[in-house]
This record gives sequence, C-alpha cells and structure tokens, in this order.
Amino acid sequence: MSATSNEAQTPGDTELEVSTEIAASPAQVWKLVSDLPRIAEWSPQVVRTLARRPLRVGSRMVNLNHRGPLVWPTTAKVVELDPHRRVAFRVTENWTVWSFTLEPVTVDAAEGTRVVHRRETPKGISPLSNVLVDKVLGGRPHFTEELREGMGQTLQRLKAAAEA
Repeated sequence: MSATSNEAQTPGDTELEVSTEIAASPAQVWKLVSDLPRIAEWSPQVVRTLARRPLRVGSRMVNLNHRGPLVWPTTAKVVELDPHRRVAFRVTENWTVWSFTLEPVTVDAAEGTRVVHRRETPKGISPLSNVLVDKVLGGRPHFTEELREGMGQTLQRLKAAAEA
C-alpha cells in the first residue's frame, strides 16, 4: 500500500533491505561499519557524519545529507550495538532506524561476511518527513527507490574498501 501525504504510513510500508557478500572477515568489516563517520565515504547521500568515538549505545551523531543542491542536517542516536554483528541508529527527524548486520559466510572458499543494510520504520515515518519528501524530494515512491539504490551503492563502496 502506498500512502499519500494525507495518509499515515504504517510500519513496514517503507522498510528497505539490501545485502552483499564481502571477501573479508566480520571483524574486518566491523571496523568499517562501526566507524560511523566513515559512512560519508560510501553513502551517496551522506556528506559528513560527526560522532564521538568509541561508539556505544546512546552515542549521538549529526549527519549532513545532500541530494543535488539540497543539503539538510539530521541527528541520530545509536540504539543497538552488538560488536562484530550489528549496529543500528535511529534518525530523530524521520523516526527511521538504519542498520548494518554482519553474518559470517564463505566467499571464494575463504572467510567472508554477508552485510545486510536496512532501513526500518517501526513507528512509521514522521508526518513532517513525509510532507518534505512529497513536496521537495519528488514524492515517496521516487525517493524510496532512490534510497534503495543508494543503499546498494553504499554496500558496493563498503565492499571495495573492505576488500582493498
């Protein structure tokens, strides 16, 4: 079901998931995904992330995002941290939860990692965010597909960094 700007979005309406396998150990991949300021190296939308280290549940961060000439800040808080397995953070402004989950796999007969990058919407998406996406970012179906493609680019760039 696709919601218009007058309808509430329910959890699950816009959950996104993309995955890839990387020829590097979960420990090696964890060093990258748990260093949240490095997200800007891989994400086509994130320009910069400011976050204190070491990372822990409750850590806060500020992101500067862009799409063409549009630039906007968001704030987030780490809500889950399971070393070498999962890191998740909730974006304050739109209520979404973004995560990286690592699973050990065999890649080319060697130790590897399956990385799952998700955007979850356990409380739906904030009404303000929905209005802004509809009015400024081309509408939810278009922007959601753009996010999914960006998640794929993020994982491909992460893979290149981990396998270098």
